[in-house]
Amino acid sequence: MVMVTKVPARPRSGRPRRAARLLLAAGLTTASLTALPAATATAAPAAAAEDGKSGGTTLTVAVSQSIDSLSPFLAQKLTSTSIHRLAYEYLTNYDPKDARTVPAFATEWSSSADKLTWTYRIREDSTWSDGKPATAEDAAWTFNKMMTDPNAATANGSFTANFAEVTAPDARTLVIRLKKPQATMTALDVPIVPKHVWEKVGDFSKFNNDRQFPIVGNGPFVITDFKVDQYIKLKPNKTFWRGAPKFDELVFKYYKDGDAAVAALQKGEVSFVPNLTPAQAAALKTQKDIKVNDAPGRRFYALATNPGARAKDGRTFGNGHPALLDPAVRKALFLAVDRATLVDKVFQGHAVEGEGYLPPRFGSYFWKPEGAQRRGYDPAAAAKTLDDAGYRKNGDGKRLGKDGRPLNFRILCHATDPNDKAVGKYLQEWWGELGIGLTVECLDSVSDPWVKGDYDLAFDGWSVNPDPDYVLSIHTCGTLPATPKDTGATDNFICDEEFDSLYARQAVEYDTAKRADLVKRMQSRLYDTGYMNVMAYPNALEAYRTDRIASITTMPEAAGNLWGQDGYWSWWSAVPAASAAGSGDGSGSSAAGVAIGVGAAVVVVAGGLLLLRTRRRATADDRE
Repeated sequence: MVMVTKVPARPRSGRPRRAARLLLAAGLTTASLTALPAATATAAPAAAAEDGKSGGTTLTVAVSQSIDSLSPFLAQKLTSTSIHRLAYEYLTNYDPKDARTVPAFATEWSSSADKLTWTYRIREDSTWSDGKPATAEDAAWTFNKMMTDPNAATANGSFTANFAEVTAPDARTLVIRLKKPQATMTALDVPIVPKHVWEKVGDFSKFNNDRQFPIVGNGPFVITDFKVDQYIKLKPNKTFWRGAPKFDELVFKYYKDGDAAVAALQKGEVSFVPNLTPAQAAALKTQKDIKVNDAPGRRFYALATNPGARAKDGRTFGNGHPALLDPAVRKALFLAVDRATLVDKVFQGHAVEGEGYLPPRFGSYFWKPEGAQRRGYDPAAAAKTLDDAGYRKNGDGKRLGKDGRPLNFRILCHATDPNDKAVGKYLQEWWGELGIGLTVECLDSVSDPWVKGDYDLAFDGWSVNPDPDYVLSIHTCGTLPATPKDTGATDNFICDEEFDSLYARQAVEYDTAKRADLVKRMQSRLYDTGYMNVMAYPNALEAYRTDRIASITTMPEAAGNLWGQDGYWSWWSAVPAASAAGSGDGSGSSAAGVAIGVGAAVVVVAGGLLLLRTRRRATADDRE
């Protein structure tokens, strides 16, 4: 598990793994063609290659999250899924300006009147980096593999679970037939892979796609090298249909320590650092040639409770504390968390107080509790809740469980995330006043104990997509592991019949207002169960060197983030400062901005032209 952005709380995110996805808004629309200016930075007079070599420009990005897998079928962490967005095309993409659906591997799409058959026109100008043409057959093979091999459905299986049949009648036509309507058909965040490469793979559960380089893809970049917890390197795909990136190399360099990453930025060893602490951001704002981006984030920061790890076969496993199965205990812990203090003291104002599951950035889906449902900070009510439920204090002030022993919980903490450690200290104080002990277990990787169910609570978080389907799906019973020995797509083993029923209804609802209402009801249910306690929505705090990067695109265009976008816009659009200053690298871009032509999409639904008005996930893509 990984915490989103910190990166997510759990190494397996995603997806949030991937954070939520963009959905087709069913209103009538017409395709549009837009050219979008990139967010700009002050151009520096000159820039040398970051690696110190002449004759090329390298853009180095510091990351603090390990790569869980380079296989698009297994990867769920934000760093991994972000890289896959650079290396592979998806059927559709998201406009960097407002996150509406735009063409990608597919140039247009339509549905039958009953919305059970979707037809996509695959572009003719996409080729794999080994020179072979990219066709509808590659897309059909990708989806069929996920439909027939459970191991290939590990990361993104929720998208194809409702598929009845996928065919490629010809090289430019993809047809997907559904079992029932599916609201995410213009938000299928699944990397399309080359059939001629992947059909040779045996066991998809073990193949991490990290043995042979360069890795064949059809995105704007090609993965050329990788060393675990050291770096991953990419080169521009010179044949990319939208145009090649402007830097000669893109490197994601791993830093276990955030301060070390910031020091590297200051020394010019890297050009971009995400996930800054407020103190780091404040210090960098005074530095020459460094720009700090502080924008509303697309992730939430939460406490996840172990609801009793279990598998689909009914067997339970792990060593979660049994007291947390009691709703009264979860409610009391909920009431004893002062979110306002965390926003003020830990995030120093660079966050919004958490309530619902989806951040305010996703307006139509944003929900917050009102009136008596809201569980504000109330230590007295927390103590009374425990007293009324039979959890009394002994003479030493220790709260006793039903077995007569003092209540002592463990919480998984990411050793590389200073927020976890700071919040952990507050929780120890607040819960200590209730008579409950808390051990903060900070680990370099929380994945192993998380997937084994060997925890009581954990710091959790996901990057959310404009369409929330994925980040909601990870709390459904269907994502539990098949057996205790398997790994599922679940976040923290939640399996609730009411939540599942609401999820199933929203997944087939094309009316945007009705679907939004169902999504809000799902958040309400998740809130009431107390398994997820969303404490804050942190801002995206990140910084880059303006003497290396002349301009770069944020998403959304107004007050958006650079790291972990729903698309490849930031790194694809980045202009080296030297070229912006007219150093003659041939890019022809100006420091004032990069025009991104996102293309036109024609959508035919039930015989009528529809303009794609959509909402997209903050990716889920991705668990950070």
